[in-house]
Amino acid sequence: MTLLIIVITLAILFDFINGFHDAANSIATVVTTKVLTPLQGVLWAAFFNFIAFFIAKHIFGEFRVANTVAKTVIDTYITLPVILSGIVAAIIWNLFTWWFAIPSSSSHTLIGGFAGAAIASGGFQAIHFWGHDGVLVTLSFILIAPLIGLFAGSLITIVTLNLSKRVKPRKAEIWFRRLQLFSSAYLSIQHGLNDSPKVMGIICVALISFNTTTDPALIPHWMKLSSISDVHDWVPLACFTAIALGTMMGGWKIMKTVGNKITKLTPFDGFCSQMAGSLTLTLTERLGVPVSTSHVIASNIMGVGAVKRLSAVRWGITIDMLWAWILTIPVSALLASVIFLLVKTIGIS
Repeated sequence: MTLLIIVITLAILFDFINGFHDAANSIATVVTTKVLTPLQGVLWAAFFNFIAFFIAKHIFGEFRVANTVAKTVIDTYITLPVILSGIVAAIIWNLFTWWFAIPSSSSHTLIGGFAGAAIASGGFQAIHFWGHDGVLVTLSFILIAPLIGLFAGSLITIVTLNLSKRVKPRKAEIWFRRLQLFSSAYLSIQHGLNDSPKVMGIICVALISFNTTTDPALIPHWMKLSSISDVHDWVPLACFTAIALGTMMGGWKIMKTVGNKITKLTPFDGFCSQMAGSLTLTLTERLGVPVSTSHVIASNIMGVGAVKRLSAVRWGITIDMLWAWILTIPVSALLASVIFLLVKTIGIS
C-alpha cells in the first residue's frame, strides 16, 4: 500500500510539473502579444485546463489518451517498481528541460520513462509495439504531429489573411486581440484533454497492478480497479486539478522560447498559431494518440512565421528544439532503466 501511495503521489506531482512546464504552450502567444498579462494568462489557461475534465467526462464520456498510455507496457510486465522508476525518470527530465528553457515533451518523457523501466525489467518483449495503441504509433507522431502543426499553421494563416484582407489594419488588430482569448481558451482545453489523461493512464495501471497482487479484503473501495474504463472520479479530478494548479505556477522560461525566440508574433499570428494548435490537438486527442503539445505549438508558430517569409523563422532555435524532441524518449528510457536497477538493488517491491 505504501509503494502505491508513493507512486500515485509522484504521478500527481508529475502532472503538476507538467502544468508549469507546458503552461507556455497555451498562453505564450497571448502573453507575448500583450493581450493578457502573464498572471492573467496563467489563470486563464488553468481555468480551461480544468474545464477539460468536464468535457472529457460528460461530453466525450471517455479519456482516450489515458487508455493509450496505459497500454504502453504489456500487462504482465507492469509492476509498481516499474511505474515508480518511469515516473521518477520523467520528473527528472522534465525539471532538467524546464531549467534550461527547452520546450520538450512531457508526454514523451512519461512514455519513455515507463517503457524504459519495463525494458529493464522484462526486455523488449515487455513493450506493446504494434497496433493502434502501440508505442510505434506514438513514436511516428514525433514526426507526424509537428508536420501537421506546421501545415496547419501555414494553412490557417493563409486562409485568415484572405478572409481579413479588406479589413483596416487597426480594426483587424482589435479583432484578433479579442479572438486570441477564444483561441487560447480552446488551446488550453485541448492541452488539458491531451496531457492530464496521460497521468491518469499511469495511475490506473498502478491501481490495477496493486489490485491483482493484493488481497481484495485489504483494498479500500476507492482503490479498487480492474479496468481503466471503470476508473473512480478522484483519479481524473486529481490529474486535471494538478495540471491546472501547475499551469497557475507559470512557465516563464519556456514561454520566452516559444513566444519570442521562434519568430516575432503579432495578435494575428498569435490567433492563427493557437487555432492551428487547437485543431491539431483535437485531431490527435480523438485518435487517442499521446502527442506533445510543445512540439505542436512550436511547429504551428513556425508555420505561421514561414507564411510571412522563411527568414522570419529563427531556424537555429528550431534545430536545438528538434534535438530535444528526438532525445526525449531515449534519454528518459535510459534514465528510467538505471533508476529501475537501483530500485531493484535496494529491494523496493
